[in-house]
Order: sequence, then structure tokens, then C-alpha cells
Amino acid sequence: MKIKLLFITLLLSTLGFAQSKSTISGVITDKDLNNETLPFATVTVKGTTTAAQTDMDGKYTLTVKPGTHVLVFAFLGYESQEETVTIKAGETKTINKALSSGSVTLEDVVIESVQSRQKETALLMEQQKAVEIKQNIGAQELSRKGVSDAAGAVTKVTGISKQEGTGNIFVRGLGDRYNSTSMNGLPIPSNDPEKKNIALNLFSTDIVEYISIDKVYNPRIFGDFAGGNVDIISKDFKGNGLFEIELGSVVNTNAIKQDNFILQQGPNKLGYSNADLPNNPLGSYSFKNSLIPEKEAPYGGNANFKAGKSFDIGNEGRLSLFATAGFANGFSYREGINQSVSAQGAKLKSFDQKTYSYNTNTTGMFNAAYRINPDHKINYNFLFVNSSSQVNDEYRGFIRDLAEDDNGFIRRGTYTQNKLMINQLLGTHKITDNIDLNWGTSFNRIKSEMPDRTQNTLKYINDFNGYVLGVNTTTDNHRYFQNLTEDELAANVSADYKFGKTEDGSQKGKLTVGYSGRFKKRDFDAIQFNFRIATDQMNTVVDPYNLDAFFNQTAYNNGAFQIEAFSGLTPQIYTGDQKIHAGYFNLEYKLSEKLTSLIGVRAEKVYQKVFWRTQLDNSGRSNTFDKNEILPSIVLKYELNDKQNLRFGASKTYTLPQFKERALFVYEDVTEIKVGNPDLYPSQNYNVDLKWEFFPKNEEIISVGAFGKYILDPINEITLASSTNDISFLNTGDTGYVVGAEFEIRKNVFEVDSANRSKLSAGFNASYMKTSQDLDSEKVRKETSYNINLTSSKDSFTGAADLLMNADLTYIKEWDKSDSSIMATLAYAYSSDRLYALGVETKGNLVDKAIGSLDFILKTKLNKNLGINFTARNILDPKVKRVQENRTEDITVLSYKKGVGLNLGLTYQF
Repeated sequence: MKIKLLFITLLLSTLGFAQSKSTISGVITDKDLNNETLPFATVTVKGTTTAAQTDMDGKYTLTVKPGTHVLVFAFLGYESQEETVTIKAGETKTINKALSSGSVTLEDVVIESVQSRQKETALLMEQQKAVEIKQNIGAQELSRKGVSDAAGAVTKVTGISKQEGTGNIFVRGLGDRYNSTSMNGLPIPSNDPEKKNIALNLFSTDIVEYISIDKVYNPRIFGDFAGGNVDIISKDFKGNGLFEIELGSVVNTNAIKQDNFILQQGPNKLGYSNADLPNNPLGSYSFKNSLIPEKEAPYGGNANFKAGKSFDIGNEGRLSLFATAGFANGFSYREGINQSVSAQGAKLKSFDQKTYSYNTNTTGMFNAAYRINPDHKINYNFLFVNSSSQVNDEYRGFIRDLAEDDNGFIRRGTYTQNKLMINQLLGTHKITDNIDLNWGTSFNRIKSEMPDRTQNTLKYINDFNGYVLGVNTTTDNHRYFQNLTEDELAANVSADYKFGKTEDGSQKGKLTVGYSGRFKKRDFDAIQFNFRIATDQMNTVVDPYNLDAFFNQTAYNNGAFQIEAFSGLTPQIYTGDQKIHAGYFNLEYKLSEKLTSLIGVRAEKVYQKVFWRTQLDNSGRSNTFDKNEILPSIVLKYELNDKQNLRFGASKTYTLPQFKERALFVYEDVTEIKVGNPDLYPSQNYNVDLKWEFFPKNEEIISVGAFGKYILDPINEITLASSTNDISFLNTGDTGYVVGAEFEIRKNVFEVDSANRSKLSAGFNASYMKTSQDLDSEKVRKETSYNINLTSSKDSFTGAADLLMNADLTYIKEWDKSDSSIMATLAYAYSSDRLYALGVETKGNLVDKAIGSLDFILKTKLNKNLGINFTARNILDPKVKRVQENRTEDITVLSYKKGVGLNLGLTYQF
């Protein structure tokens, strides 16, 4: 009987307890990132040990006793929030919360816990706690500053600038050959036969999680490095579901002012064209594209979408899928002076140039991230980019020996299409508590085509009251076809071993051992068809805007012109083969409570072979170098206190010549001709850095740095002492150096933290540098077959600007009840005078004059789903100007305005 009573009592107690349980559940999101779900956030009942952590979808569930409780919502690096909840017995309540990075301090931050590297706050935390010296710029900052591509993104970083009209960047005064580009740590091939790096403006910021810029070398990076390495980290979707559509329109004020905006016929306006070599081009006139320009309406736009979805697989597995696709196009127009002059100021070529341009970019990316369990994750990334550039150039003016009465006219129509495909497979594995394994492999292909570039040269004859075709050389009128295909296979694998556990449970040291390999193959061919005008047709009047009336099959049959090419239909070619095997190790060790060292060395075996058959060497020839490089490096970090760091770095690296620079190949432009140099060889670089950082609050930083680089056998583009003023690539001296200082500050001017939050923030960075190199004409004559006469024996590095500055001011206003917000940013960038080319034959240097640009960016959210954005770029519309600094006076050789770019966009998120 006693047993039965005891059983009944226990049963009633259990039922009573079950009925008294209450449940609180909900979703925690990231307020700063469009309310993306926030995994691993915590919800705690204040004053108790009752707590829960959100899952990968940001969901949580808490079991509590009936009554009134204070819930604390928190995530590392974010501002905690509290909410008082009263709940009845057996009741279930839903409490959702959106957290913001707010104004918390950066103390006690563990880097492994930072989840979203899109955010400025998260990236600053990583920068503070990391031993390596680097800078990152995330998707949140890119959006705030209205940046649309990776080229514009990196120019917001201290000491980095972009060459006008291109996607090429300069890091600390050092240009393309001294820098490198990667995606998720794996290298990317170039889209330009004359460049080492891919044009960063091909990468839309829609695919970017953040961009990491290493200006200080570490052994994980390939040793062909002196300026910096730009690593594009692709988006990795986190959350339950996303679908977003964006539409926009864009105009250029210069372009829309043109009543007659004209481009060449033939290229597809979507950026996809197929203009193969014509059938029997030496025996007939069978070119597909017309020489008659056509009028366009210069209004562009963009459309893109993003979609993401996550799925649970088993108890611990998680598959996240993300895709984005977009198309953008735009028109631009410029008009101004373009000329070359002698040391005495006499005109060699002098034009008023008009340039009509049309550009497209199609981007598609797919990412699949499979988290097998918390210790193992595999990612697959696929990226496809198709970009096209259609340019119609018109040059009117002086041409020596042909049109010396300023009556010359040259039209060049250029269409370039680049197709980039990137495939990457990456994995991260926690083998034990002390051992991590990371690996990645990629296969990339770039195809760059310049199909049917056209050029026609004419001169106006007053007696004929019209134009006749130029006949100085057979190349005055031609059509040109160029193709480049580059395949690259790359692999990285590394293992981290943590050792020496301290009293607080952290690791005192970490040893990293790794291997990197890259294997690149390039095939390049080009063929040019020159039109030799018959003697009896030299005075035939032609219409520059209807050259089809002269260049046609009937005229060819009647002998009005002949078609010629180098070695018949045999194209000029060069091929490049490069293999790099590298092994490296890094030892990170905490020497004391405040001092941490990172010591490493990288060993590389570098093989490069170039073969060519060109008009300068019809028989075909090749050259090869095979060398070993040992590249030591050291970084020291001293924590002055919990908010300040002092860092030092030193390393040795090298700079490789590029394939085309070593191939005896000729590339002709309207105003210059470039030819390769088989005798070119690598430079050696020694680098040193010193930096102080102060992190006053979350989102704030003040830093000051100094750097120096010493370069042996630097490489430059130099005009040769020849009748045609060809340009080549030469080791122009024994030594050169770069020294400079950098400053950065990001500061919240004021912040009103209420239900309707307001914030005003400001940012400023600047770098000042001096570059110098020895210039030795005799050294060049001894080492090569080329003859040069440099104007000076010492000068700056080409591309270097002494002073670079960026400044921005951002105002944010949020209305919590309506889920609406407004963000307005003014961004200004300035570059001082920049050396474009070194002077030769007593001519002065070519110098790009100082320029500043101002942008305005406005982003609004009208409600939870709908947003309207407006951007005005280059508001001040300053004149772009290049001068030749001759002894007697500076002569303007290039001058134009770009116009203002206006963009209006609509975004809808489902």
C-alpha cells in the first residue's frame, strides 16, 4: 500500500512539473546584414545558468519556469540586448531579436568565433588579433561606399591606387608586375596578354564576402611578390533562405550629350560574339563585320539576382547552396588631346581624340558548402565571368610624313571579349584538438579574344574636297585577330599543429607546414591582314563613315587593293609554360605575454619556358630559365595593451618577367609599338614594415605605418632608341628602392542608440612614398641587343604617386518599427602626380597629373523587402591630364574628362 501511495505521489508531481514548464523560442538575426540569421549566438536567463545557443538557422529554444525573466541576447563582438518576458505555466512564447555590432569593445575576442567576415567590425577584430600584417575590406564596407567591383574595392585601402581607365592597381607605388591576385587563396590567370594579373574590375562585388590585401609577405603566398597580394574571398552563404532581385539603370553624362554616339558594327550587345577568321582572306574580301559605324542609344543598366538555401543532412550535417547571376552594361565617351612630341616640343603625332566605349559584364557564381560535422567542411566554388569592351576611337590631326597639315584621320575599332572560368574545391578538417588540415585545388581557364580589330588611316585633300586613304605603310589600313587561352592548375595543402597550452587554455605556439603548386600554360596567336592600296587608287576620295564602298569584293576583284599577311596565313604565336613547386613552414610562437613571433621560410622551384614564331623571328625560337628561390620572412607583434599593437615584418621575394615580355613579339597600337625582350630576367626584392595600431572602440581604428623595399635589377617599360620609338621591357639598372609612410583612421563621430538609431562615421587614409631607381643605358646595351639612351641616370618607379588619400563620411538612420533605413556616403579619393613613362633621347618623363574624385552613395530600405539606391560617381569631373616634362616646358600630351556616372537601382528581397 505504501508503495502504491509513493508511486501515485511521484506521478502527480511529475505531471504537475510538466504542466508548469514554459518555452521561449525564436530566431536571432544580424541587423547590419539584412537580418541574415546569426548562428552560435547565445540566449541566457539573466542571473541563472539557463542558456541556449542558436543553430545554423539562428534558431533557439529555452525551457523556463513560469514568471518574469530577463533574457540576454549576445554574440561575440556584437552589442548585447536584454528583454523582460512574463510567461505563464505551459505557455510558449516566440521572441525574435536582431543584434547589431553597436559599440562594444574588442577585448577577449577569439578569432575562431568570428562568423561573418562581411562586416567591418568582424574584420577589424581579426586584424587586431591576427599576428600577420594585413588589411581586409568586407561586403558591408563595399556596399556603404558604393563600390561595384574588386578594382574599386582595393583602392579604398591605404596605399593602393588604380590606373585610370583600367582594372590595374598599384600597391605602394609598384605596378602590375610586382603584385599578385588570388581567389580563396588560389591563384587566378590573367585576361590580358600584356599583364600578369587579371583586371579586378571583372569581379562584381556581388560575389565578394571580403577582400584581403597582404602588403607584407608571408610564406603562404607565392614568392613572385613585392607590392601586395589581393585575395578575393567569395561569398559563403549562411542562413535558411534568400532570394533577392536588383534592377538598375546607369548613364554617363558625357555619353548622353552625344547626338551621334557611334560604335562599330558586328559585336553582340550582350557581350558574346563569334568573329572567326574569314574564309580565304588572302584570296577574297570575305570579312563579316561592316566598316560603317552605327548609332547607339547610350543608356545602360544592370540586373542580377541572389539565391541561397540550406538543408540539414543527418544529425550534424548541413548543406548550404548559394548562387548569383547578373548582367551589367554601360556607355562612356571622352574627348581631348592625345599626342607625342620630341624633346624640343615638335609634334610626332598630334590628335584630337574621340573615344566611344561600350562595356558589358556577365557574372555567374555557384557555391556549395557541405559541413559534414563541426570538424569537417568542404566547399565547391564555380565562377564564370564574361566581359566585353567595344571601343571606337577617332583620331584627327597631325601624322608625320602623311598628314602634316593637321589633316589626318585614323579610326580604330576594337572589340575584346574575356571569358573566365574558375573551379575550386576546398576543405578544412579538425583532425584532433591540436591538428588542423586545410587543402584546396583549382582549375581555371581564361579565353581572351580580339576578333576583327579594324584600323583605317586617311588624310583630307583640299583639292579633292575629301579624304583619301593613307599609304605610308601597308599597316595603315588593316584588320587584326588575336586569341589567348591560358589554363592553370593550382593546389594548396597545409597542416597546423598547436602546442604549448597556457594556463588560460590557449595555445602558445602553432607550426604550419604546407605545399603549393601552380602549373600554367598559355597559347597566344595573332594575325594581321594589311591592305595595300593600288597606285591608281591613292587619290580616290572615300567617305570615312562608309568605307564599305571601297573595301568590298568587287573592288578587290578589280584590283583596287591587295590583302597581305605575315607568312601568309601562318599566325604569329608565342606559348608559355610555367611550373612552380613550393614547400614552406611557419612557426607562430608567443614569446611572452605580449610578444608573438611568426617566423617562416618558403622554398620554390621555378621553371618558365617561352617559345615564339613572329615577324621578327620567322624560324621560331625559345628560351628557358629554371631557378630555385629561398624566401625567409619574419613578423613580430607586440601588444602594448589590450587595444594597441606594434608590428614589424621583413622578407625576401622576387619578381618574374611575364611570358609576353620575354617573347620576341610585336604589338602595335595607334600611338606606340611594344616588342618583347628575350634577355629579360627576374628582380630580387627585400621588404621591411613597421606598424602601430590602436583600436579605441568597435568599428574604430587609428594606425600609422612605415615601409621600405630594396629591389635588385628592377624591370621597366622603356622606349628604345629606334626610328619607330618601339617600347620594350628591360632591366634598366642595378638597384631601386621604395620608402613610405601610411596613416589610417576610422571614427564614429556620433551615435544615438535608441529605438531609431542614428550614426555618423568618418574614415580617412593616406600614404606618402618616395621611389628611386638607378638607370643605366650601358647596362642595357651590354645585357641585350637593344640600344637605349635614357634621359636621366636616376628616377622614380613608373606608376608611383607620392601621395594617395581616401576619405569618406557616412550617415545612417534606422527606424525599427517600419524596418526602414537610410545610408548616405560621400567618398573622396586623391592621387598626386604619377610617373607614367621614363624619358629617353633627352625627352622628359611622361607624368599623369594629380587628380581627385568625389562620389555620393545613397542606399535606402523602404520596408523589410524593398530598397532604392542611387549613386553619383566622379561628381567633380576633373580633367585627366598627362604631360611630358621637357627641359624648357611641360607639354600636355593627353587630356580629357570622363563625365559623371549616375546609377539608380531597385532591390527587392523575398
